[in-house]
Amino acid sequence: MQEEIIKKYNVAVPRYTSYPPANYFREFTPEEYLQAVDESNQSNNNNISFYLHMPFCRRLCHYCGCNSYQMHRNGETERYLKAVHQEIELVGDHLALGRRISQIHYGGGSPTAIPAAELKELNAHLLDPFPTIDRPEIAIECHPGYLKEADWQALIDCGFNRFSIGVQDLDPEVLKAVNRQPSAMPLSEIFQLLRQAGASINLDFLFGLPLQTAESFRRNIETAVQLRPNRVTTFSYGHVPWVFERQRVLERIGLPQPEEKARMFEEAKRVLIEAGYKPIGLDHFVLPDDELYQALANKQLHRNFQGYCTRRTTAQVYAFGVTGISQLDGAYAQNTKNIEEYISESAAGRITTRKGYQLSHEEQLAREVIEMLMCNYHIDWHELSQRTSVAIDELKQAVNYDTAQLDEMQADGIITYNEAQLTITGSGNPFVRNVAAALDPLMQHTTRQFSKPI
Repeated sequence: MQEEIIKKYNVAVPRYTSYPPANYFREFTPEEYLQAVDESNQSNNNNISFYLHMPFCRRLCHYCGCNSYQMHRNGETERYLKAVHQEIELVGDHLALGRRISQIHYGGGSPTAIPAAELKELNAHLLDPFPTIDRPEIAIECHPGYLKEADWQALIDCGFNRFSIGVQDLDPEVLKAVNRQPSAMPLSEIFQLLRQAGASINLDFLFGLPLQTAESFRRNIETAVQLRPNRVTTFSYGHVPWVFERQRVLERIGLPQPEEKARMFEEAKRVLIEAGYKPIGLDHFVLPDDELYQALANKQLHRNFQGYCTRRTTAQVYAFGVTGISQLDGAYAQNTKNIEEYISESAAGRITTRKGYQLSHEEQLAREVIEMLMCNYHIDWHELSQRTSVAIDELKQAVNYDTAQLDEMQADGIITYNEAQLTITGSGNPFVRNVAAALDPLMQHTTRQFSKPI
């Protein structure tokens, strides 16, 4: 990749895991959220996705950009789990019975720091009142540093069928630098256990960390492809120390330069594609028989805060736990980030919504455009017009369709476009966020801060 192109487009832009991004959220009341939940029952998108935020970690990684807390033996974990059960009851009373669950996802923090018996009770609380689609996805993010064979088996017994294993890096020195515990078991043994249970396996890597080089990161991926996980993710580390003070530790160790970081991604991509994996969206690679690849091939890929999904598992997201973000058709709503507030208010029977966003009609159209681009690297204006029953001109008016800016990106080899469609080129893939930002009306005069794509 040309260094001048990297320098030109390696500017701070949103990740677009939602539209508008979360830092556009405003004050949003519990009453507004529950009204949005009531209205969500009437949406055409009638499936349910539940997200549960488990914020506890045995120790905190320096790079972490999540709302995480050190785990202590003071009863806080037990009180938190009770509060989550209470929130499930409060929100569940507003969900229409008969709606089907298509997805349950546990994130954190380290959800696997929670005892498996407690996770099993939470799953039962969610699954008992509602039917599911055929083969719902019940997923959990796993920190392998503390899990032995019995722990993995207990998670299987909880009903999880997708395991995202956050290895981040396989070099002990890199992990030591970022304060992360390496896997307690050989990955090959973990894979054997999970495969015997018929589970799907993700391996999650993070690039742009101290001590990483393009060569060392390539070796990580070469090891990964020998294990043949169903999916491999190569997340770009987002350095935002003005938000997460603990990240400043990494500056003292030294972070890779943007050019080296770009080489990490390119090397990983090359190894994965040569091994038969298919690139999905911004950072995922999947085996050819994975349903995400089938969705991409049909230009039907979607994304929510939990990651990429298909139309089969696409649903409105109802989030539980501290800092959880619900993602409904017409609104977003985020819980308090303060764990003590969350515990005490949930115990008192109150919803803890603090921030959110009610989307206008135009913003809902902009979301459709940007989501199609971010997921499928392609916008077919005719297909989008048919799906939304909105004229192409109205769709383009809902975004910042600036032909001069698009012409410049086309000249730089980032996109190709005409009146009917817009496509990200292969070399332009790392900069899909830049193209989305160019189409985003909210980005034209913003003062908000974001991470860089590389």
